[in-house]
Amino acid sequence: MRSVRTISAVDSHTEGMPTRVVTGGVAPVPGDTMAERRRHAMEHLDPLRRFLVDEPRGHPAMSGAILQPPTRPDADWGVLYIEVSGFLPMCGHGTIGVATVLVETGMVTVTEPETLVRLDTPAGLVEARVTVRDGVAEKVTLRNVDAFALELDAKVTVPGLGEVRYDMAYGGNFYAVVDLASLGLPFDRARKDDILAAGLAISGAVDAHNPPVHPADPMIRGCKHVQFLAPGSDARHSRNAMAIQPGWFDRSPCGTGTCARMAQLHARGELALDTEFINESFIGTRFTGRLVGTSEVAGVPAVVPEFSGRAWITGTANYLLDPADPFPNGFVL
Repeated sequence: MRSVRTISAVDSHTEGMPTRVVTGGVAPVPGDTMAERRRHAMEHLDPLRRFLVDEPRGHPAMSGAILQPPTRPDADWGVLYIEVSGFLPMCGHGTIGVATVLVETGMVTVTEPETLVRLDTPAGLVEARVTVRDGVAEKVTLRNVDAFALELDAKVTVPGLGEVRYDMAYGGNFYAVVDLASLGLPFDRARKDDILAAGLAISGAVDAHNPPVHPADPMIRGCKHVQFLAPGSDARHSRNAMAIQPGWFDRSPCGTGTCARMAQLHARGELALDTEFINESFIGTRFTGRLVGTSEVAGVPAVVPEFSGRAWITGTANYLLDPADPFPNGFVL
């Protein structure tokens, strides 16, 4: 067995969505903040991302997190988030996976019944409260970065769909929130190809005509996610099909998408603070969220979101690169 690269990881899934947590084999990435490290990774480490998430080691809906030393004294670990679309500022389901892995592998000091894990992310500090019993992470509650609605009742002309109305909200990534019924499509997994095609067309049109930009960090920009709402979705219980560039669905309810949805509902006056909100995925798994306060992001009214879910460890592995491998960076079919 030959290898010119060995990367250790603990694989998990959060309510159905995978997170490959890289625990060894990647040196500290240059940068004084995790945002700077993300920028460096985007510019120099994309082959590493592809090696981990693309085929043959990954698949078209793969995502992961690379553990790093923190850049701030109030954090336990730094995290760089990876998926098939690139390096993300933040990933909710991935953070639940990271917190679960850190607790169940003993990479943080564990206390029962609750362990607090502070994570340094490119989007800011994220706190994970892990409910622990007999060494098992039974639930993770994240206090995420501030979320906000950037636009309400925006419109974009989409080839093949005509004029589409959407709200643009941020919860660690940007999300175009669209009522699926307005496109004449049912919330039905049998129509997933049509729903995905609509999502890719909408996100492409938004980025071509009105790309969102974070008011405090211009490196966070663009719309890769379209959150299609099922009929009957409201401020108590929402169901979504999350279509993501370059062409896949989130299997989980989407953590940062849950935060964006709560911010959008709050901006519309539909979701009060300290009110339970259930967000359900396309496969029926759930996150439970609430807004615990208000804030401001570079002059934009914002909210402080929390949400809870669970992850399960699915395996451990060393991912190798044979020097004769014809696909050293993986491939996309």
